[in-house]
Amino acid sequence: MPQVLEFKLPDLGEGLTEAEIVRWLVEVGDVVAIDQPVVEVETAKAMVEVPCPYGGVVTARFGDEGTELPVGAPLLTVAVGSPVDPSGEGPAADSGTEDSGSGNVLVGYGTGAPPVRRRRVRPQGVKAAVAVPTAPEAVVPEPEPVAGPVAVVSPLVRRLARQHDLDLRRLAGSGPDGLILRADVESAIRSAAEAPVAESVAEPAVAPAASGASASPVSSASSVSGGERVALRGVRGAVADKLSRSRREIPDATCWVDADATELMAARASMNSVAGASKVSVLALLARICTAALARYPELNSTVDQEAREIVRLPQVHLGFAAQTERGLVVPVVRDAHEGTAESIGAEIARLTEAARTGTLTPAQLTGGTFTLNNYGVFGVDGSTPIINHPEAAMLGVGRIVPKPWVHEGQLAVRQVVQLSLTFDHRVCDGGTAGGFLRYVADCVERPALLLRSL
Repeated sequence: MPQVLEFKLPDLGEGLTEAEIVRWLVEVGDVVAIDQPVVEVETAKAMVEVPCPYGGVVTARFGDEGTELPVGAPLLTVAVGSPVDPSGEGPAADSGTEDSGSGNVLVGYGTGAPPVRRRRVRPQGVKAAVAVPTAPEAVVPEPEPVAGPVAVVSPLVRRLARQHDLDLRRLAGSGPDGLILRADVESAIRSAAEAPVAESVAEPAVAPAASGASASPVSSASSVSGGERVALRGVRGAVADKLSRSRREIPDATCWVDADATELMAARASMNSVAGASKVSVLALLARICTAALARYPELNSTVDQEAREIVRLPQVHLGFAAQTERGLVVPVVRDAHEGTAESIGAEIARLTEAARTGTLTPAQLTGGTFTLNNYGVFGVDGSTPIINHPEAAMLGVGRIVPKPWVHEGQLAVRQVVQLSLTFDHRVCDGGTAGGFLRYVADCVERPALLLRSL
């Protein structure tokens, strides 16, 4: 008899607690090999193909495309050790459970077994059906609080409960061993929202005392009707959470300056005129200027440990750069940018930008930044006050480079002008340090030869 094994959504790393099913790569009845990708999911950081550690026949799938699942929730079940079909189309018999799975469930890991052609079969002794998650049981109103630790493992569930002032100790979990799932919390939230409505139906209608009197206050969300609602999840949800946290926790300030970028643009044109040499982008030159400035002002390459009340100055510069994609705003990270040249940094920026556009960035390529460069000039705007990419301490914003009237060597002339803005965490430094950093960046933009001193 075949053994049915359950494959759960694995921990995808980087602190991720949930993922959305984007596309199933297998269907019920398909034969899968060990470590064959079976589903494509979208986390808050990247699109990931999840390989299955078991080889056999898919007997059930949990969740439709678009469904959001927490880590540890069932993804699919596989019948392992199914006997060979008389027609010869069934899966080969497995020798046992020890070799039936690799245990490697992250992209990039696995046994490297060759992919198996999909075959639809109905395994003997196992009923193949698409599993439809059942709705959790109704929450008993106001039970006595549960003593001891609350059966919750997902930070998302805890945050959702906090946002709606929900006491998790009063919930009965529908998961294994009473585990409280997101569906339990959402059901309790709906019940709490419906309760006042049911009470108001029983009350007699009361007319306002005067024409100027207003009815009882109604939340803006519930009063809106007919509007389109877009779920804040995936990349957009992650960005929303991070920016909100940045605004809550970081006392930021912004300073800005206009700079004459004419010499920088001329230097770039000269670099790119060399036959056979790779092209250097303006963003790459600005990134190299940033690493030189951070070497002079290391306070801005730091983070704040709020609990310890300490500023942590970081030895490496992992430079993030903002990239707009169809999935939303992402910030790929150039590792050890302080060790690179304008050419090598530019090549890495180009590689990561292409991966961002195709949705193939890994979570590791989107985390760990220590300073961010934001080129919003590509949108045709001159200035902005960027929000710091938490938990970093600063972000340099760059506007468009356009011809403008400028006093050059005592004469009015048309020059290539750019606005630079620096948003910084006022806990890590004062305005003098931030101004010094920004002025050095502007000086390098205006006189690129200054960079030769740090090469």
